[in-house]
Amino acid sequence: MFDRRDLSGDLAAVRDEHAPDALVLDTERDFETLDPAVAESLGPLCEALDPVSSPDEWLPTDAPESLRNYASASFTIGMPGDGGVAWTVQTHPPTVFVKPRLAGSPAPFIDFLVAESLVEIGLDGPEQFLGFFGAQYRDLDDATPFDPAGTYQLAAALYDAYLGRATREIFTTWDDDHPDLHAAWIDAGERLAPRLADLPGEIAGGETAFPAAAELACSGVKHDIEIPTPFGALDTRAYREYGPDYAVEWAERTFAELD
Repeated sequence: MFDRRDLSGDLAAVRDEHAPDALVLDTERDFETLDPAVAESLGPLCEALDPVSSPDEWLPTDAPESLRNYASASFTIGMPGDGGVAWTVQTHPPTVFVKPRLAGSPAPFIDFLVAESLVEIGLDGPEQFLGFFGAQYRDLDDATPFDPAGTYQLAAALYDAYLGRATREIFTTWDDDHPDLHAAWIDAGERLAPRLADLPGEIAGGETAFPAAAELACSGVKHDIEIPTPFGALDTRAYREYGPDYAVEWAERTFAELD
């Protein structure tokens, strides 16, 4: 199921700086969430396993099953929306997973996604948004008009924006030390920018649902490109400082204005 991935010199250097000794593994099969038995098979590759669990009180009664399973005592790695590269700190050392869905993608782009995961691990934050919001996930749920899946998608996007404010400060320094990774970061942002420019009209016209729009806009924060209203308010120092408090307040204000 897992094979160690060979790392370029740039990626090895990023790992050494941000997530020393982290495992980077290619996965044999795609996944959103690893079956607990498969997750536990990581044991021989790691020094230790440290499954995460969260209080039931953090979750709304209608939370998606995937989120409820992640919060439970079951050893759960990966969540819907993680994308082609995912990471966990439930193993020691942490592990980055590269999924086969990325086959055919440009190698520099894949390397950037791996580097991004290593940098995110180095921030020492939670691996999923539930650990970021904690009990305030219920407050976010109360503030939004969405079904449980929509609130889940929005929460994941909000955490992505929060991480993006920190990671881009690191990406911007790679021009000299890791020029290929820096170029891949720039290229991904340039490809995303036209899509973001059209986003407000798509939301207004009902072409793109708000949670999906949030997912797209918040992914742009790490690329240091212009983020459209109302998501631009998440691309601020205040969000990095106040975290979930700020995110919940943003949601309350945004949806009050949209009513």
